[in-house]
Amino acid sequence: MAERKYDVLAIGNAIVDVLAQADDAFLVSEKLVKGSMHLIEADRAETLYDTMGPGQLISGGCAGNTAAGVASLGGSAAFIGKVADDELGHFYRHDMQSVGIAFPAKPLAEGAPTARCLILITPDSERTMNTYLGACQELTSADIDKATVEAAEITYLEGYLWDPPKAKEAFRTASEIAHGAGRKVALTLSDSFCVDRFRSEFLELMRSGVVDVVFANNHEVLALYETSDLATGIESLAADVGLAAVTLGAEGSLVVRGGERINVPAPEVETILDKTGAGDLFASGFLFGLARNAPLGRCAELGSLAAGEIISHLGARPQASLQSLAEQQRLLAGVSA
Repeated sequence: MAERKYDVLAIGNAIVDVLAQADDAFLVSEKLVKGSMHLIEADRAETLYDTMGPGQLISGGCAGNTAAGVASLGGSAAFIGKVADDELGHFYRHDMQSVGIAFPAKPLAEGAPTARCLILITPDSERTMNTYLGACQELTSADIDKATVEAAEITYLEGYLWDPPKAKEAFRTASEIAHGAGRKVALTLSDSFCVDRFRSEFLELMRSGVVDVVFANNHEVLALYETSDLATGIESLAADVGLAAVTLGAEGSLVVRGGERINVPAPEVETILDKTGAGDLFASGFLFGLARNAPLGRCAELGSLAAGEIISHLGARPQASLQSLAEQQRLLAGVSA
């Protein structure tokens, strides 16, 4: 087995979030539905960016957020995602590397610009998102660095990227390399919309052993098994994959392994400002614990801690040191280095 260098390698969409304040009148003038997410083309991204207010740039994307959470916990993380050789691409790479995340993928030399999500935040804290996917959909098997995959205890795949055919090939390539090196592979279902589109393919990944661990929320489990009964969905999930972590909103989370069920309560948060990224950060804590051989209950507790920090402020990247918070709550006791 290759020498372990990373706790987690996350593979997914490399998206720069551009956050700006806006009022309801602006949303109406731009014909945007408050709280929705729109996929937009390059021209629309440029015109909307020109008309929106001053923006704050933050490296985003679900898998990128998870990698950032692992790093904040004191773990070692790597990220593979496609950016263009442009200003936003340079920003994304620098932002990730500045918090200690390895970023081995080469930029796209020509073609689509770096992906960006224009996020309009109204005074009621609602987020209206407009996403241009651009270069991030150009990820191919050639971008999967063999040495990085072999050196990661867990490779984590983002369901949002399970659309372009070349990205699907890249996911399978990463899984083959990881398993060949005796490592684990995890998949997040990302969104019920993704599940509805790729249900049969996600189930095949699970049942064929391409992935070993699945992350989902309760809505995604229901969508995956086309049922209105969560207990039925959980039993089906247990039969299809070796390990699953299911987030249940205010009811916390549920770890599923064979006949084993571990319930962990939701974190106590005084004020919830923004739920964006809660699932990504739950995955970061759980994966960090799993990579360090922590008991499954402790993995879920670390996930809850990370999710609790992220929903207490705007933005999907930690503002406080998750490692310090975990130490304060004695959640790192007994977790191997």
